[in-house]
Amino acid sequence: MNETSSKANTMHSELVTKYQRQVLIFTDLDGTLLDHYSYEHQAAQACMDRLMSHGIPIIPNTSKTLAELRVLRERLGLNGPFIVENGAAVYMPRNFLPEKPRGAVWQDGFWVKTFSSKRHYWLGLISKVTPEFGHLFEAFSSMSTDRIMEVTGLEEEDAVLSSQRLFGEPLLWKGNEEEMDTFIAHIKRLGATPLKGGRFLHICGDNNKGVALSWLLKEYQRQHKTVTVSSIALGDGKNDIAMLEIADTAVRIASPVNEPPEVERSSKLYTSKGYGPVGWAEVLDQLIPESVFTNTKTKE
Repeated sequence: MNETSSKANTMHSELVTKYQRQVLIFTDLDGTLLDHYSYEHQAAQACMDRLMSHGIPIIPNTSKTLAELRVLRERLGLNGPFIVENGAAVYMPRNFLPEKPRGAVWQDGFWVKTFSSKRHYWLGLISKVTPEFGHLFEAFSSMSTDRIMEVTGLEEEDAVLSSQRLFGEPLLWKGNEEEMDTFIAHIKRLGATPLKGGRFLHICGDNNKGVALSWLLKEYQRQHKTVTVSSIALGDGKNDIAMLEIADTAVRIASPVNEPPEVERSSKLYTSKGYGPVGWAEVLDQLIPESVFTNTKTKE
């Protein structure tokens, strides 16, 4: 961890101690904090800076890989935990929590809590269904870098990083909805729990963004017993539904390509008017205005 990240996490700990309350923000990336087409986040930067200056962690909860997050966290100026590959694993900097997280191991420079089998397991499962269904999908692992760039809109460097998956396997679906339903039912019988994302059908285990979010929240609360902890989740796709249902407050980010994900909850549910990072900042500026911190300081 670099010096800036260390200082930021120290500040986070000091503010938790001072105010005895903490908000954790869990956010999808593509189409939410990052623009669906350009992958830019500048429209949300001022809001991000304000929140982080008050010690509020912004925690990516994404289908992206560890390799991608290493680069993105630096570009976005983030220094806290992050969740990769649709809840497959939580990565946490060493000094984000006072103690070692339960069930986590130290690897790749982070405390890591995993919820999924490794990628090779799911590739083996996919190979079993390929004779019958292979004409209906294109596996991410079979794609060249150029092909990944074509189907995702990523630049070459980012496409290479996105191919370095550690857990599940994304499939680019070529069939219709009825064929997809048949395929999903079949691969479920083999032990997979397919998850529909914005662009891909992810083949993975019984993990999702909500399971990972819930674990991190419980671990945070366990290590901060006197702190009132609340969570906000933001997302724009079907694979965000699990975390939107679990978080204390759910924010659906409007998308130029799909309707807001359908959720069962009705309380503390917000939908942005703006797309992507514009909507992200729009709602969080309303949910956590600067006056919240000004009033808290005034009362001391």
